[in-house]
Amino acid sequence: MPSRNTVVRSMHDVGAAAWFGGTLMGAVALNGATAKAKSSSEGLHLASVGWWRWFPVELAAIALHGIGGIGLILSNKERLKNQEESRTNTAVKSAVTFTAIGTSVASGILGKIIDNNSDQGAEGVTEPKPDAPEGLQTAQRVQKVLQWVTPALTMVIIILGAQQGEQQRPIKGLFETTAKMFRRGNFT
Repeated sequence: MPSRNTVVRSMHDVGAAAWFGGTLMGAVALNGATAKAKSSSEGLHLASVGWWRWFPVELAAIALHGIGGIGLILSNKERLKNQEESRTNTAVKSAVTFTAIGTSVASGILGKIIDNNSDQGAEGVTEPKPDAPEGLQTAQRVQKVLQWVTPALTMVIIILGAQQGEQQRPIKGLFETTAKMFRRGNFT
C-alpha cells in the first residue's frame, strides 16, 4: 500500500478550499457589491448572474473534493478499520459534507427564485422590500442565513481534514519525538 496520497489529498483539499472560498467571497463581496447597483432590481439580477457564473466552478469543486475524499477513504481502509477516532472524524466529516451540498443546492434554488423576481427590487440581495411578494421575501430571508451556513460548513470540512492529517501521524513516532524533546529540554 502506498504511503503517500498526494493526488487524492490535493483533490480533496483544493476542492474544499475552492468551495469554501467561493461561497464566502460570494456572501461578502458579490452580494455586498451588488447593493451598489443603479437600481435594486439590477442589483438582484447582477447578484444572480455572478452566482450562476460561480455555479459550474462550485460543482467542480464539490466533485473534486468528493473524489479526493473517496480516494482517501479507500487508501486508508486499514487505518479506518483500526482507529476509532479516524472513523468518527470520517463519519462526522461526511455528514457535514452532505449537509453543505444540501445548503449549496438550496441556495441555488433560492437564487433562481430571487432572480426570477428581480424586477420586484429589494433593499439588498438578501434584504426584501416590505411590499415584495411573499415568495421573494421568504427566499431572501432564507438565503440571508444560507449564504453564511455554507462557508461555515465548508470551513468545518477543512478543519476536519486537517485533523485527519494529524491522525495519520504514527503513535510510535509521536512518542519518540516527545521523548527527544524532553531529553533536550525543548518544549516549544
